[in-house]
Amino acid sequence: MDNTGKEKEAMQLMAEADKKVKASGSFLGGMFGGNHKVEDACEMYARAANMFKMAKNWSAAGNAFCQAARLHMQLQNKLDSATSFVDAGNAYKKADPQEAINCLNQAIDIYTDMGRFTIAAKHHITIAEIYESELVDIEKAIAHYEQAADYYKGEESNSSANKCLLKVGHYSAQLEQYQKAIEIYEQVAMSTMDNPLLKYNAKEYFFKASLCHFIVDELNAKLAIEKYEEMFPAFSDSRELKLLKKLLEAHEEQNSEAFTEAVKEFDSVSRLDQWLTTMLLRIKKTIQGDAGDLK
Repeated sequence: MDNTGKEKEAMQLMAEADKKVKASGSFLGGMFGGNHKVEDACEMYARAANMFKMAKNWSAAGNAFCQAARLHMQLQNKLDSATSFVDAGNAYKKADPQEAINCLNQAIDIYTDMGRFTIAAKHHITIAEIYESELVDIEKAIAHYEQAADYYKGEESNSSANKCLLKVGHYSAQLEQYQKAIEIYEQVAMSTMDNPLLKYNAKEYFFKASLCHFIVDELNAKLAIEKYEEMFPAFSDSRELKLLKKLLEAHEEQNSEAFTEAVKEFDSVSRLDQWLTTMLLRIKKTIQGDAGDLK
């Protein structure tokens, strides 16, 4: 479908909207329905943005939504302004990730000012995801997941907060910030182990915390595992704990073959994901004379 007609129409609407904004700012325009002209311009910018979207001109759509957002703010329509900034962010996501983040941050400022922290948290997650997948800046992704978790906790949305914290734990361990990762995995494990629907997941979080301990220090790992068994008896019967005990034994004996065999046995039943594979390789590399793989 040819959308060049839509794009032309959108550009005409933008030009008309610009004229209305200029007219509203003039002395006579201000005396004779200045606000009314600004409201009309808001509507025109939004219509133009949707036409640009149909023509898949994402930057132009983002820009038009931004213009609408600023005018809504001028009219003190805070909620409409925030919604337009979010629309702008969603359009820019497809063309200019950094500009998408700028728009979403402006929406977040409005939502937090209005006390709408749950919505602000949701947009912090969107920003974190852009940093993860588009801009590949993990430190900044972590910061936005942490902020989202804080807002969710403040609103008593603990399950949503935990999802964000698990992302922080995941990336902190990848960046070798093991102490931070351990604290997060322990915190989330403790908050889920008393929940009948979620307690099955607690063993996974204690397992991940144990691996982080293990990378730092073998003795630390042993003490942590004992503590986790006391806190959460179901951990004692888990395949994860059996693997940890075999790995500790292999590590003590500096036996890289036994280490690899234990990992393979576990992997044949529960496939290891990229994160677990990375952590296990880091532990294995501390065995003297190790080749640094899990084959």
